[in-house]
Amino acid sequence: MHLIETRDLTYTYPGNVTALHSLNFVAPRNARIAVIGSNGAGKSTLFKCFNGIFKPSSGSVLIRGEPITKENIREVRKFVGIVFQNADDQIFSPTVEQDVAFGPTNLGLDEKTIHHRVHEALKLVGIEDLAHRVPHHLSGGEKKRVAIAGIIAMEPEVLVLDEPTAGLDPKGVHDLVEFINSLSKTYGMTVIFSTHDVSMVAEVADYVYVMNKGRFVAEGSVEEIFLQPDMLRSVRLDVPVLPKLIRSLNTHGVPVPMAYTYEDVERALITTYNGVPQDSNIP
Repeated sequence: MHLIETRDLTYTYPGNVTALHSLNFVAPRNARIAVIGSNGAGKSTLFKCFNGIFKPSSGSVLIRGEPITKENIREVRKFVGIVFQNADDQIFSPTVEQDVAFGPTNLGLDEKTIHHRVHEALKLVGIEDLAHRVPHHLSGGEKKRVAIAGIIAMEPEVLVLDEPTAGLDPKGVHDLVEFINSLSKTYGMTVIFSTHDVSMVAEVADYVYVMNKGRFVAEGSVEEIFLQPDMLRSVRLDVPVLPKLIRSLNTHGVPVPMAYTYEDVERALITTYNGVPQDSNIP
């Protein structure tokens, strides 16, 4: 049974503007899934269907095999936590600590459990020192961490991040990548994120959906998607710089094995330069 599944999901905004066209999407347990596409592709609309913010115009969204209903919507929103692109949309309490406690409090948890969850969530995203700060005085990256902590404190099984790198500096992006990977490896949490910045996808995702004008135009592993540069260009995206570099080197007669992450590219270049067999244990 999949954690999230959509079947021919279609969503039409008032005014007869169709934003999603018959989408079929699957999120298994302990997965890292990227939904990539240019601005306006429909990524945010799709995510709002995952926990019942938007109701499908036709088709269905299944959570653990069950459709979203009025009766189970509360459980669905505990199970699927969404962090919006603009952190200010989710932050409204006087202090960081109070903001992170908002979700667990609304779940009806006792005070001791709330305190424990808030402490653990702040620790997990690395902002324990901000607990008593005013959220709206924080930087963009710090606000994003507060918003993520607020969702983490509700202990969802699926974390959905809408354009999580928007407004982050390079260090913030690096920290976010490490954080997402830790959620999957350490906590077994399924993470779904959207982006139009393909550079981080290979570092995070196991599976990729490519979205354009409310439709999935391709899906597959990172390797399968990034071996289709013409398709990516057709939807105003590009191949990340590292595999693009290797493809250029191959074109110029330098036979470097294809790789997608920094570590794999480094290994491939060292292997090629030193003439070491590809399966050798390079330190």
